Amino acid sequence: MEMTNIPEIFGSMVFDDRQMRKRLSEEVYTALKTTIEQNVRLDDKLAEAVAVEMKKWALENGATHFTHWFQPLTGVTAEKHDSFIEPTGDGGVMMEFSGKELIKGESDASSFPSGGLRATFEARGYTAWDPTSYAFIKDHTLCIPTAFCSYSGEALDKKTPLLRSMQAINRQAMRVLRLFGNEDVKHVNTSVGPEQEYFLIDQKLYNERRDLVYTGRTLFGTRPPKGQEMDDHYYGVIKPRVQEFMKDLNQELWKLGILAKTEHNEVAPAQHELAPIYTTTNIAADHNQLTMEIMQKVAKRHGMVCLLHEKPFAGVNGSGKHNNWSISTDTGINLFSPGETPHENAQFLLFLCAVIQAVDDYQDLLRLSVATAGNDHRLGANEAPPAIISVFLGEELTGILNAIRDDKPYEGVEKVTMKLGVHALPRFSRDTTDRNRTSPFAFTGNKFEFRSLGSSNSIACANIMLNAAVAESLMQYADELESVAGTDRFEEALHNLIKRVITEHQRILFDGNGYGEEWIREATEVRGLSNLPTTADAMPKLLDPKNQEMLIRQKVFNAAEIRSRCEIMLENYVKVVNIEGLTMVDMVRKDYLPAIEEYLYTLARAVDSMKSVSANVKCRYEISTIEKLTDLTDNILTSVEALEAVLEKLRGIDNIFRSSEMVRDELLPCMSKLRSFVDAAEMLTSAKYWPYPSYGKLLFSVQ
Repeated sequence: MEMTNIPEIFGSMVFDDRQMRKRLSEEVYTALKTTIEQNVRLDDKLAEAVAVEMKKWALENGATHFTHWFQPLTGVTAEKHDSFIEPTGDGGVMMEFSGKELIKGESDASSFPSGGLRATFEARGYTAWDPTSYAFIKDHTLCIPTAFCSYSGEALDKKTPLLRSMQAINRQAMRVLRLFGNEDVKHVNTSVGPEQEYFLIDQKLYNERRDLVYTGRTLFGTRPPKGQEMDDHYYGVIKPRVQEFMKDLNQELWKLGILAKTEHNEVAPAQHELAPIYTTTNIAADHNQLTMEIMQKVAKRHGMVCLLHEKPFAGVNGSGKHNNWSISTDTGINLFSPGETPHENAQFLLFLCAVIQAVDDYQDLLRLSVATAGNDHRLGANEAPPAIISVFLGEELTGILNAIRDDKPYEGVEKVTMKLGVHALPRFSRDTTDRNRTSPFAFTGNKFEFRSLGSSNSIACANIMLNAAVAESLMQYADELESVAGTDRFEEALHNLIKRVITEHQRILFDGNGYGEEWIREATEVRGLSNLPTTADAMPKLLDPKNQEMLIRQKVFNAAEIRSRCEIMLENYVKVVNIEGLTMVDMVRKDYLPAIEEYLYTLARAVDSMKSVSANVKCRYEISTIEKLTDLTDNILTSVEALEAVLEKLRGIDNIFRSSEMVRDELLPCMSKLRSFVDAAEMLTSAKYWPYPSYGKLLFSVQ
């Protein structure tokens, strides 16, 4: 279908503010907006009025069912559809949807991960409408974005703690803004624009790769003769088949009110990126989950598969999801934008310091928020930031902070003594930084770009930790400064606070090459930064007392919820890698070994045939290949037997912490060793006999 009027299409499948203004009475609309903006409980009568109009709109747009759409701890979304039909006394039906059904739903929670929050027989779970995120229609179903909790009230999803973290940073940011005399601000929100990377490959070839079907990544495969070394794919001309996919994708996203803005080829062959315009964090999280789902659906329409694994192919760039994060007021002020006056710049520097301190104090929480089995393969590789978290500010901001720290004049545009409120601060340029692509956490003008997220990650996890950690910094600042607010001691106290934060957290600031081995040594041995290369290393840090105390103090999690999430994420890590190990065994025993054996038999027959013709025939290629493949076959068999033994041993461990350590220390090294032998055999075996499509075919399959 051709797009003729994008403004008309945009949000056409969303019960957004335009629809609410049009369909709700002025009284109901005003009350609903007040409920949303002031974060108060939704009145039952108000919900009933909204439900009536929402149902009418949904039916007009072809919906037959409704669902409470939520984000359980599986990492994907969940939905249970109920039709609008209700029986009438005469054997017919009528279309009904009540305020109670809008506000609250009941779901069987027994099969969702809970990490011990409830026993399996305690199956009841509840969904509660998040009115700050608009309802939408997908596949003839009215989807109502909701939070998901257990019978006893614990969060079983990612939306609930995300909303709590947004409330936490709002509370503390408002306290700080009041110190600067900002009385007109009523609310502070965090906003996110998540860039989404992905691969597109041909559906038929995908179906022929059991590893892709079962695990989302290739467990075997050698590099093709040409990969990404020519840098000719990045920002290159988009291939016609991909362009048609992108056109279709944009239309589907725009109908759902998703602000898809930028599309381009990424670095690796078959790799692409979509970037949206910023929006409020919880809405951005909903939209990104929808974007990933719709990408995969639209790709199938075009005979392709969209791969969202962080490292689907070895030897070329993996896929990340850059989380561009900022804080803004309801009056439209970005708190990471430099101001026009010394007063505004002092406020900007304090919020900047809050982030610097938060990243340093809770670097382990930020790392574990992006930790998955898939992302472990990507972090630290040549296209991704390292597992060590650091902050990049750029030359100008670093110089300003150093001047404050050292009580020396800043020699920028003008020579200015950095005494806050006593002498004028220099006017910062709006974009003070170049892009450091090796930095995991970079300031880029009026936002921070957290680059460590994996392609398949829910952005909720990273933003929960980021919001909570910054809220903690702001709380400490407010506690310290409120006692001197409005006095002549405020400016000096503010200056001393900023100077102290810069001095104490200098170690987290790094503007150099994050890929170098020398940085890893400096970060860990000199600066004492945390280096958590795998999920098994990172996730247990969630249970450290300082981390639990902060998350509980900011009312983001309770102790039981923290423990459950640690166990769920480690269990997921173990299950993912275990499935990969079992898949490798399956592929090697059923396909790779028989294929190599068949090729060896062919070579042996060729040697016999040629020797029968002439005893002087050397058969160098055949004999050399037979010898090499025979050795490799022995090594493959030994390695697959070793892998089977480790998998069997893993089944006997019932402690999730020990299981995850075993995956890290034994299972993954076994898998890597087996792969090395199979990949070496691929280079020696005729393509005619090799049982799976090669990397070359997969990466260059879409034209």
